[in-house]
Amino acid sequence: MAVPARTCGASRPGPARTARPWPGCGPQPGPGTRRPTSGPPRPLWLLLPPLLLLPLLAAPGASAYSFPQQHTMQHWARRLEQEVDGVMRIFGGVQQLREIYKDNRNLFEVQENEPQKLVEKVAGDIESLLDRKVQALKRLADAAENFQKAHRWQDNIKEEDIVYYDAKADAELDDPESEDVERGSKASTLRLDFIEDPNFKNKVNYSYAAVQIPTDIYKGSTVILNELNWTEALENVFMENRRQDPTLLWQVFGSATGVTRYYPATPWRAPKKIDLYDVRRRPWYIQGASSPKDMVIIVDVSGSVSGLTLKLMKTSVCEMLDTLSDDDYVNVASFNEKAQPVSCFTHLVQANVRNKKVFKEAVQGMVAKGTTGYKAGFEYAFDQLQNSNITRANCNKMIMMFTDGGEDRVQDVFEKYNWPNRTVRVFTFSVGQHNYDVTPLQWMACANKGYYFEIPSIGAIRINTQEYLDVLGRPMVLAGKEAKQVQWTNVYEDALGLGLVVTGTLPVFNLTQDGPGEKKNQLILGVMGIDVALNDIKRLTPNYTLGANGYVFAIDLNGYVLLHPNLKPQTTNFREPVTLDFLDAELEDENKEEIRRSMIDGNKGHKQIRTLVKSLDERYIDEVTRNYTWVPIRSTNYSLGLVLPPYSTFYLQANLSDQILQVKYFEFLLPSSFESEGHVFIAPREYCKDLNASDNNTEFLKNFIELMEKVTPDSKQCNNFLLHNLILDTGITQQLVERVWRDQDLNTYSLLAVFAATDGGITRVFPNKAAEDWTENPEPFNASFYRRSLDNHGYVFKPPHQDALLRPLELENDTVGILVSTAVELSLGRRTLRPAVVGVKLDLEAWAEKFKVLASNRTHQDQPQKCGPNSHCEMDCEVNNEDLLCVLIDDGGFLVLSNQNHQWDQVGRFFSEVDANLMLALYNNSFYTRKESYDYQAACAPQPPGNLGAAPRGVFVPTVADFLNLAWWTSAAAWSLFQQLLYGLIYHSWFQADPAEAEGSPETRESSCVMKQTQYYFGSVNSSYNAIIDCGNCSRLFHAQRLTNTNLLFVVAEKPLCSQCEAGRLLQKETHCPADGPEQCELVQRPRYRRGPHICFDYNATEDTSDCGRGASFPPSLGVLVSLQLLLLLGLPPRPQPQVLVHASRRL
Repeated sequence: MAVPARTCGASRPGPARTARPWPGCGPQPGPGTRRPTSGPPRPLWLLLPPLLLLPLLAAPGASAYSFPQQHTMQHWARRLEQEVDGVMRIFGGVQQLREIYKDNRNLFEVQENEPQKLVEKVAGDIESLLDRKVQALKRLADAAENFQKAHRWQDNIKEEDIVYYDAKADAELDDPESEDVERGSKASTLRLDFIEDPNFKNKVNYSYAAVQIPTDIYKGSTVILNELNWTEALENVFMENRRQDPTLLWQVFGSATGVTRYYPATPWRAPKKIDLYDVRRRPWYIQGASSPKDMVIIVDVSGSVSGLTLKLMKTSVCEMLDTLSDDDYVNVASFNEKAQPVSCFTHLVQANVRNKKVFKEAVQGMVAKGTTGYKAGFEYAFDQLQNSNITRANCNKMIMMFTDGGEDRVQDVFEKYNWPNRTVRVFTFSVGQHNYDVTPLQWMACANKGYYFEIPSIGAIRINTQEYLDVLGRPMVLAGKEAKQVQWTNVYEDALGLGLVVTGTLPVFNLTQDGPGEKKNQLILGVMGIDVALNDIKRLTPNYTLGANGYVFAIDLNGYVLLHPNLKPQTTNFREPVTLDFLDAELEDENKEEIRRSMIDGNKGHKQIRTLVKSLDERYIDEVTRNYTWVPIRSTNYSLGLVLPPYSTFYLQANLSDQILQVKYFEFLLPSSFESEGHVFIAPREYCKDLNASDNNTEFLKNFIELMEKVTPDSKQCNNFLLHNLILDTGITQQLVERVWRDQDLNTYSLLAVFAATDGGITRVFPNKAAEDWTENPEPFNASFYRRSLDNHGYVFKPPHQDALLRPLELENDTVGILVSTAVELSLGRRTLRPAVVGVKLDLEAWAEKFKVLASNRTHQDQPQKCGPNSHCEMDCEVNNEDLLCVLIDDGGFLVLSNQNHQWDQVGRFFSEVDANLMLALYNNSFYTRKESYDYQAACAPQPPGNLGAAPRGVFVPTVADFLNLAWWTSAAAWSLFQQLLYGLIYHSWFQADPAEAEGSPETRESSCVMKQTQYYFGSVNSSYNAIIDCGNCSRLFHAQRLTNTNLLFVVAEKPLCSQCEAGRLLQKETHCPADGPEQCELVQRPRYRRGPHICFDYNATEDTSDCGRGASFPPSLGVLVSLQLLLLLGLPPRPQPQVLVHASRRL
């Protein structure tokens, strides 16, 4: 049928509906339409002109159906409410379960959670745990300083003189291309046997320590051999520490030379090809080796900087950024005649992972042009460091300049900004192969308490971009005991497989003197570290007495969480700390900002707040009440918090002293009882030490039963609280079967199952066959329906989860169901608690048919009403399903039931994917509110590198063998010429690792990324509401009403007549943020509150700044240059000894 052109006031065509005027001509509401911010929408009769009210009224004598009137739809809503309530009263057994608890009152006690006492006790336990590690750290640091002081340097030391366990030896022996295999230098390496240790999640040997040496350091050099010689004595201290505290995990000494000695010994877990691990770049080493830093990096991008030199600079800057931690602040600028920031950051910003990523991507876009202007670069840097209106570290201040060379010393700039106090250190880096005079660069560094470095090639980048830490460590060493303070790190991933850890660090100083009366040595020897696994700290917190929605959390001075149930990084990169802010772990609001600030400041506090929480499956938002209590953890930088819902103030503690009753209840856990009593899932908790865990609940139950046949619930090796509560809840839920479920016919009300879940860890599903299709988590505390039911009053509907990209639900065999659950609130005297959740599982197809009947103009006994030729009838959801759309949508916006048969397989989908037009109208009319947040712990597939402006995926660091094959030692000049000849052939492989090279590395399979999450929840509208979706000829009437005591919205709408009204679709699916989350350039303008470490060592009057770097170059003759080049091309030079990438000042 042809549709006439729209004219305001004209009648709507079509025989199926009563003729009515066109709705108004206004624009259709869309995502940009302004929505009311508070209060319910205005009634429809106030919004529409009189003519538009006519369709809502009955039209006597009209021989057609009209849209149902509001009171009719309210009647349908009441019928739906009554049906749900009736079924839950009969089958849910809420009241009966209350009576069962009261009948068994003698079998349990009601205990109280006292937040202040709880949080203080846990904080004290954590303090004691960490203090034991601190004592071990101090013993190690003192011993290391004494051992090194007593050590006699040996110039003629040889590899065969040193015996140690090389942690990478086994991997290198398996690699036929390894340099050590080729040289056959394995005589000094021990071969050890290892035993599996669950505490380390690894095979270990307690009789030895292991040594790891970075790939780009020659382990046969004199410096390294002397280091190995004196650090061997640490092994006895390691073992003595373990004797005193058997719970100690990795004890590590990270040397400033790059050597790592750790105990107990275990083989190194290196990737198959490229091992980039260097202890000096680990978060814990960086934090322990120097005080916080304010750093400005300036990069020369004049026209002389091009090709390989520019690439070296870009890579050098990226490596320099990796030496910074979250306690540091940084900015990066490029300069020629003028200086400008490389990114959108106009001032110093925190050197966190996301900000550093912005810098790294921006650096790749630098282009060389113009002339060199050191003055512009340094003036920009000093201005940045003098800006006191921003948050910064306020400790070490430094400028790092990367250039290919120049003649200007810019002394006037230093006189103006930095002399005479020299509070800003200047480090200069000569990059690339050239014949420029480096004296000005050396002078700049030496005149400003810095250091001069040379980076002639890719292999020199890593070592020379971290050596500056030695200079920054001088004031610490000179401060002596005052600087010997233990610091605790952010959370990070352990390189040896422990998982998430924090590390206590303590610097180790060089106490030697060059001779009698000589100045004290200024070198930091390294950093001592002891790991503490987060799981060991979690064990000190109450797990199950706080209920499903109570938890303990801890944060550091940056506001990053140390403990939190939402700290679950999907992928971890051992080179970066795990930094999740408290306000990102939860949904941010003003109250939480206040709590976070107070905790960072080290205060105690308590506050009850109304806040939003995200459901466990991240599909829903609930507005809840929570009590926050917090105290500082003394002697650390951490603060501990406790979160409790009001209903978790009290909890049940079983008291099953009657062993006969224990045996009786235990029998209901046996599979032989499941056919009559329903299937039982038990939460996979640590009930006993010898209980074997399993992801398969049937197998876990079998292991549990086998163990219980050997021990009693009162055994010392078991958690008596967990076992008694589990057995008690087994008996209580069995009584629910006996009193309610067993005598009911579930088919009468189209139920697939009934169930009960408890705090004690029992989930009982009846009948037994329904357990085959039970997909909920067997741990009630980790089941979304359980936690949401506790937080919401009434009945919580949960449709089966369905992703828009997956195929529709299969409705065969009547196995697809909708969960309806509610919490059991128990009042014992003046104490109220919610120890269980009960519910039913509705048969989807049967209840969809029932839904149509309940939303119709008939009772169960009547036949559907037919509208005669001379009568007027209102449409209903059963007879007029071709014209009328009727749906139930839950509080997250997901489809629960529909009168449209073709939509049954879309149940569980976000409603915008089913009817985008109607969902948008519900949102625009405040039935739903949107909450957007960011998941900073997501994992994404690696993105292919772009051709322009993209950062390299990784940096390939050649092995020593690679350096030798290129005749590294022959001549710097010849090497430069050789680079130019091979530039076009090998350029790409140097700066971007080939995927095959890093095979097996997690970073190549997936990487951390930021995902934007959007959830919807009920808005301000609580009453019945009619509205029109205004879209010209395609306008639609709809009615929406909340169903009392449920999380459902009942919506009745005209089906769309045409597709011309397609609007922007609301998105609920998690989406990837290519810009790494919310705009970083905007976020840094309003940084979150933080505090740096309490100590700062950036100045000491006795510091000797004479050691400030020196260059080494010579201008070769043309004849020598040509001769060496021919030798290189012919591949004739013999294989010399490898380069030792250790600073000269390391000779001890």
